[in-house]
Amino acid sequence: MSGRVSGDLSRFSINQMTVKQLSLPELVQACARFGIPGVGLWREPVRAYGVEAAARLVRDAGLRVTTLCRGGFLTAGEPEARAAALDDNRAAIDECVALGTDTLVMVSGGLPGGSKDLPAARERVARALGELAPYAGERGVRLAVEPLHPMFASDRCVVSTLDQALELAERFPAEQVGVVVDTYHIWWDDRAPTAAARAGAQGRIHSFQLADWETPLPEGVLNGRGLIGDGAVDLRQWRERVDAAGYTGPIEVELFNDRLWARDGEELLRDVAERYVRHAL
Repeated sequence: MSGRVSGDLSRFSINQMTVKQLSLPELVQACARFGIPGVGLWREPVRAYGVEAAARLVRDAGLRVTTLCRGGFLTAGEPEARAAALDDNRAAIDECVALGTDTLVMVSGGLPGGSKDLPAARERVARALGELAPYAGERGVRLAVEPLHPMFASDRCVVSTLDQALELAERFPAEQVGVVVDTYHIWWDDRAPTAAARAGAQGRIHSFQLADWETPLPEGVLNGRGLIGDGAVDLRQWRERVDAAGYTGPIEVELFNDRLWARDGEELLRDVAERYVRHAL
């Protein structure tokens, strides 16, 4: 499979998890061949390959690392677990620097074991950001708080709406902490367009991600992010909203889907890029 994808891919980025069946060298080679300029990387496969080696591989192919996923998981109450989480996030910030990306995606973490106190968990996230934001800012890295759909609030992310993410971010300078606008997680929220406009006016949209919402969701729900154009989300409308808010950065497609991971990786990558042109531009 060869040849550039037709259409304007100047802002397009493919998140590594979308085509996790491809090794990092395979992904980089396919992106270069198809004319895809950006990749969003994940810490685990990057560490397995070697952070410096990954940075060199991407750089030599003429690609840009748009984000690193992920930091966060900051809701632990025990001092040892909290210290370990902060250390891990500082390491993630350092990895961003090595990879040449200025954006670390932050997933807050779920409720601590035995707790039902969502506001207290969010406040733990705020306190942790207060320790991490200066460290990130000194290194030219922005922390991008990602709200996840409320179905993940108990175990994965106590920040469920764009408003909640923005309220956390607004405690800090915009060049240190902002938000992720991810269509999969916020498309249902009628307050999200106003929040996106507010975030854009403050320069706090640090990442924009596309995924569609298909039903029925699979068992376990995590791997239910739909191939763009196959679900209920008006992706072009969201792209226009985010553009109108002043965001001009990369547009990253991030999918978790067992059915897609069973496909040929290069075929899927080309399909995603073509669908981006057809459904988002």
